Amino acid sequence: MAFASIYVPDFMVQAVLRGERSLCGRPVALIDGTPPIENVVAANQAASSAGIKLGMAKSQAAQFCGVGSGVGSGVEIRSRSRTQEKAAHAALLDLGWSVSPRIEDNAPDTIILDISGLASLFGDGHSIANKLVERAASLGLLLHIAIASRIEAAIHAARGFPGITLIPPGKEAKFLAGLPVRVLLPSIEAGETLQRWGIRTCQALGALPVLQLSERLGQEGVRLHELARGASVRSLVLAEPGTVFEEEMELEYAVAELEPLAFLLGRLLDQLCSRLDARSLAASAIRVQFDLRDFVDDDRQVFPATVPAPTSQGSPPALPAALGLSAALNDQPLQKQAPATYHNVLSLPVPMRDSKMLLKLLRLRLQSNPPLASIVKITLAADSAPPRAAQGGLFLPSSPDPEKLELTVARLANLVGAFNIGSPELVDTYRPGEFRMIRFVPPADESKIARRTKAATEPVEQQSESQGHRPACAFRIFRPALPARVELHHGCPARIFIRGRRGKVMAISGPWRSSGDWWREDAWRQEEWDLEIHFDVCSSRTERDSNSGMSHGLYRVYYDLTRQSWFVRGIYD
Repeated sequence: MAFASIYVPDFMVQAVLRGERSLCGRPVALIDGTPPIENVVAANQAASSAGIKLGMAKSQAAQFCGVGSGVGSGVEIRSRSRTQEKAAHAALLDLGWSVSPRIEDNAPDTIILDISGLASLFGDGHSIANKLVERAASLGLLLHIAIASRIEAAIHAARGFPGITLIPPGKEAKFLAGLPVRVLLPSIEAGETLQRWGIRTCQALGALPVLQLSERLGQEGVRLHELARGASVRSLVLAEPGTVFEEEMELEYAVAELEPLAFLLGRLLDQLCSRLDARSLAASAIRVQFDLRDFVDDDRQVFPATVPAPTSQGSPPALPAALGLSAALNDQPLQKQAPATYHNVLSLPVPMRDSKMLLKLLRLRLQSNPPLASIVKITLAADSAPPRAAQGGLFLPSSPDPEKLELTVARLANLVGAFNIGSPELVDTYRPGEFRMIRFVPPADESKIARRTKAATEPVEQQSESQGHRPACAFRIFRPALPARVELHHGCPARIFIRGRRGKVMAISGPWRSSGDWWREDAWRQEEWDLEIHFDVCSSRTERDSNSGMSHGLYRVYYDLTRQSWFVRGIYD
């Protein structure tokens, strides 16, 4: 058995740096507490070298920020972010699952992997460790990795040694000998006792007689003695992999503009897609949640409480762009309070993990449906799904890329409205010509496209023979219906005038009366006729050009009882 322990040094600091890559390599200190009592709770090595100490007050730490705003070589001070720590821990778990399905969630900054049997996939232990370091860099994390045959020995070696450490079986005590006792995480009382005894290293602790140690420190002394010698043996406590990936960001200042919001969304989407890529997954939907500030707060007025007076032309003036995420906010009742949160779901036609494409789709969605107040917290969640796998035929026409097609559809929906673009679907009603628009989803299997293409290009005679029946008569609908003027004879159409052209009714069938939706404002009542019409011969070229669409044939004509008018619905082909 072989186990790899992954430890993230300065975990709280790295969680913040993961969201602010510009601070990498800079001295950073984190403060926490309730103002005005805020103390330093974490600092990286560069900040400690500059003089930052844990427990230092915020006012004392501010003296190390340098001149002015602290930009430059001074220490950068940030507030501790538990939401970013949660996201960093989730990214650490995804890193482990990208290599092994058996991992243990030991601590927020530590996980253990069972790497037995992975040599055929990734190579030896050193190759596996290098692969983990490489993937962690894409997630914004720096790691210490130790590989050993015993779990506890690997954990303590990862906490005590930088970089990659390989411990051969049976050599645990030798490798752990030089580590300080604090890596074993003793209790405060036990640590103070060992300090008074002069026990500083694991080698010194392991040399103590275990019987006398248990008499003075109890069972904890026995446990520490066993850990110091690397003799502790236990099994992994397996963690269950999650299916929802989430990234959060709390904002120090409220955001009320689309451009800075898009910059923050792009950063979170990059982190989400990196985690999905580490798990070999893609996103089937992106769930957006914004925590909103009220319209009017104590510091500044994000939206005006009342709409300005109309202009001289009588129309209300447009609000400045700095007051909202979109011009659509001009139509919102600004005197009302905004909801506490904003929710939106971006459903994707195919699973994808392209952060730039997802950002473009989110921007279009926010332009058409903006939040009603400034944003103080951003939460993005991705529903995971297996990535799209498609193989096109060698002799088949290539279909459009689903990702680019979805972006084009989203842009059109932003222009014409989401309900005016999509795929038509028939409605279960007798209302003539009724249909609705549903979301357009490209077919996942190109073989279906090939079969439809073959059926469309096959001659009608072959289709009839293969299907065993004669071809049906087609009906070509005019959209919109053509207005007409009809002359009646004994209650039946005798002559008809369409587009300035006169036709004589040669045969007639009908009427068929239908009505429905009487409870709606657009209720319909119609009388339909099938008419065989012969049109008069055009006397001039101008008339032939203007009426080129009308010819002898069988037409469907109806009388709208609501509008008291005649219309031509279509022609039978």
